[in-house]
Amino acid sequence: MLKKELRFKYKAFRKSLSETAIDNKSLAIANQLLSIPIWQKTYFHVFLPITENQEVNTEYLLHLLAGKDKEIILSKSDFETRQMTHFLLTDSTRIQKNHYHIPEPVGGIEVPADKIEVVFVPLLAFDKKGHRVGYGKGFYDQFLSGCRPEVIKVGLSFLGPEEAIDDVFEGDVALDFCVTPEAIYTF
Repeated sequence: MLKKELRFKYKAFRKSLSETAIDNKSLAIANQLLSIPIWQKTYFHVFLPITENQEVNTEYLLHLLAGKDKEIILSKSDFETRQMTHFLLTDSTRIQKNHYHIPEPVGGIEVPADKIEVVFVPLLAFDKKGHRVGYGKGFYDQFLSGCRPEVIKVGLSFLGPEEAIDDVFEGDVALDFCVTPEAIYTF
């Protein structure tokens, strides 16, 4: 299936989810994450969900990381340059939604991308080879290509994989894992 078709299909699926279903599935994803081999790492990049798009609620993941005393990194997006700037989450970090309803840190301690060891990647859909479909702006592909080659890329999805994404581009960065409420996929 093409990315455009997958975006339409998965956005419609998410719209059908209740707030309770999103929370239950998000909690199940956080519990599944405990089984993947990432917990020896220190620097974890987490996306904050766009609640208007019914994304995976990463609040449970944030609690997990804080409980394990990990360094949590959040990003701010520049829609003109399609670049992301990364900031350490601290007790004094202020979060504000941008024009696209993306919760972002307002300033703080900047962290270079090459320091990040694990990235939790938002997505709409993924396939059996670890390719993902996002919203089509390319922010994460650009960000991930600037990380160290050994960075661990973990997708979070409410649903399992599609057989294949037909229009994968050379610049698309594949995942290492994708975690759903029911399973862990390794690529």
